[in-house]
Order: sequence, then C-alpha cells, then structure tokens
Amino acid sequence: MSNLSLTLTPVAILHSPYKEKFSVPRQPDLVQDGTGIIELLPPYNQFESVRGLEQFSHLWLIFQFDKVPAGKWSPTVRPPRLGGNQRIGVFASRATHRPNPLGLSKVELRQIESKNGKTLLYVGPVDLVDGTPIFDIKPYIAYADNQPNAKSGYAQNKPNSQLKVTVSEQAQRKFKEIEKKRPYFQRFVTEVIAQDPRPAYQQNKLSDRIYGIRLYEFNIRWKMQENSLNEAIILNIEEVTTTL
Repeated sequence: MSNLSLTLTPVAILHSPYKEKFSVPRQPDLVQDGTGIIELLPPYNQFESVRGLEQFSHLWLIFQFDKVPAGKWSPTVRPPRLGGNQRIGVFASRATHRPNPLGLSKVELRQIESKNGKTLLYVGPVDLVDGTPIFDIKPYIAYADNQPNAKSGYAQNKPNSQLKVTVSEQAQRKFKEIEKKRPYFQRFVTEVIAQDPRPAYQQNKLSDRIYGIRLYEFNIRWKMQENSLNEAIILNIEEVTTTL
C-alpha cells in the first residue's frame, strides 16, 4: 500500500458557549440551550457555497479535536458510558484521543445568514468547544442516514441526567442579573452540570472538591452536596475577563 497523506484546511470555525472540553456535553442534543454558530472562512464564505443547504434540517460536521495533544492515542480507551472502568478498542468508541484527531457531529440547521462578507450557519445544540475547526459540512440525508433499528452497543439509549442540581442564594442572584442579557442561562448551566461533566473515575466517590466550568464569559463554580453522589449545588458565577 502506498504511503498516503492528506493536508486538511478548515472551511469554517464553530462558535459555541463551551470554552473548554470539561464543560462540553458528550452528545449534541443533551443540553437544549447549548447552540452554536458556524462561520465559514475565506474563500469558502461566499453564499454560493451553501446554496440549497436551507432545504435540509440537519447537517454533518467533520471537525478536529484541536484541544487534545497531537499524536497521543491508545489502541484501547475507557468510555464514560461504561463507567470509565472497561476498556474497548479506540475504533469502537468516539474518544477524542485518536490516530487522526477527527470527529463527526450531527447538528440541526436553524438559519443561514450572509451579509457584510460573512456567511453564518446558526445551528441547534452542539457538543464542540468554542473555536473548533470544521473541515467539512455535509447535509443529513434522512432516508440514508436514519437507521431506527440500528444496534448501538453500550450506548443504545440516550443517557438520563445524572445529577440533581440546586442553586445557592448567591448564584441565584447572579443568574437573575445575567438573564437580563442571556435568557435561560440558569436552565443552560443546570443542564450542563446535570450531565455530570466529571471524569468517570470521580463520579462514584464522595468529594468536597469545587469545580469550575467555562460557559460564555463566565466561570461557574459548583460542587457535590455533602455526603451525596447524585446531588450538586451551583455556588457562584464569576465573570471572566480576558486580556490581549
């Protein structure tokens, strides 16, 4: 077999509320308010590139796991859906650490906008970090892509929310202030934490550790309730200021 290689150039970049891998849901439809915007990059940002795409309700995105160390992969991985204790082959998983750091995600297409030299695709809930490079966009073809009787191994059913989430008085006041500009922000944050973003090996241990997740321009501080394995509390919300 000849030695083949391929150089990929991003056609777009994905804007999302998830500023780090830790906060990203494991599948796109688990958090209803975690929507995204796909911004086409030059020279692909002309409207001609997406003519006819409005006829499709969903898209396939081929993207890069650009936040994982290059070249770091293993032939076996521990999927979170198996509790992080059982190893399976990397090609039987959707693990981020892969021989080629490419991912595939299905998203809902809600709107196409082209103005001021920009072409934007507004999409529904995503499972991608803000700034993720998109290498290709393909329409979802219902009759070919939808297989209702497909067997999905250890991930046959959609996972239920794992944590019951409450909000401290301090965080409640901050939510009310933020929601003047970002409606449903409390619902969004609650759904993200309810999916339990902690590594699988931490999920069955009592802990008083305080976690932080970056969503939009905020750092959400939360922890597990005392002596509880399935109840979390949002402690506070800090605005993150970035300097250039």
